[in-house]
Amino acid sequence: MPFTDLPLEQLRAFQAEVTAPVDFDAFWKESLALSYASADAPTVTPVRDTLLTTIEVADVTFPGWRGQPVAAWLVRPAGADGPLPTVITYLGYGCGRGRPTDHLLFPSAGYAQLVVDSRGQGHDTPDLEEGDAPQWVGGFMTRGIADPRHHYYRRLITDCVRAVDAARALPYVDAQRIVVQGGSQGGGLALAVAGLTGDRVAGVLADVPFLCHFRRGAAIATDGPYAELVQYLRQHTRDDPERAFGTLDYFDGLHFAARASAPALFSVGLMDPVCPPSTVYAAFNRYAGRAAMKVWPYADHGGGQGSTPPEQLRWLRDEGLSPGEGH
Repeated sequence: MPFTDLPLEQLRAFQAEVTAPVDFDAFWKESLALSYASADAPTVTPVRDTLLTTIEVADVTFPGWRGQPVAAWLVRPAGADGPLPTVITYLGYGCGRGRPTDHLLFPSAGYAQLVVDSRGQGHDTPDLEEGDAPQWVGGFMTRGIADPRHHYYRRLITDCVRAVDAARALPYVDAQRIVVQGGSQGGGLALAVAGLTGDRVAGVLADVPFLCHFRRGAAIATDGPYAELVQYLRQHTRDDPERAFGTLDYFDGLHFAARASAPALFSVGLMDPVCPPSTVYAAFNRYAGRAAMKVWPYADHGGGQGSTPPEQLRWLRDEGLSPGEGH
């Protein structure tokens, strides 16, 4: 994959000419209120026979969109009394929570970690309201795209916000040191949660984030989910693509970034064909809190791969969010 986006100097100054809908905040206030009506506490079931000797695992279910159950794993260091700084992990496009053994990094470093299943994308949390997108399109980006009230990401983002509330109610969790984290779709979801939860989040790790600047992503991405959006626009909105983009504006990471306050660490791959670097910088350059960017010059959508976790752990340590740090 060659360099096909803007040079780094231009990326650092890049500003997207996209404005939030006038009722953006009211839309999300209403969306969350529909789900806060369900005040059920999360259920926590210890998982036995994991064959892990240093990690303890629990199967968690908490109320998400309109109280619908969402599955998650809670993984933590064995024998830790807490309260522990906690990482809430959101997942990439098409991924569910998988197995507990997929999520050993943060608990091995002393954190509790809540791994949130993505409704309809994994096996444990169905999407009970599938919207009105043609099924042949097959993707989540266009599910319910005719109306923001029915769009898939309204439900998923609400699930992710409610995960913060669930984490704050769990044992072993330090409610003052909750970090939201994810790569690709998960990074975009982390930005959304940061923009909707205010000071309930203490840090953000947004690795090569997706769901940012949909218009530019559709125009220049050569791989990944933006191609689904292009296919939909080609077949269904040839004369009026702005109707679809008008829906997606309610879910764009640019607008959540402008409302976030927690310190954040972004990353970007300058050869990323899935989330072009200008889409990542569009969100980074709007981020309202203190933010740093880790640039991987010759990386594709894998970003820094195995070099990413040490960068994130060092950043968490420097932000006072490591296990054993004071408040």
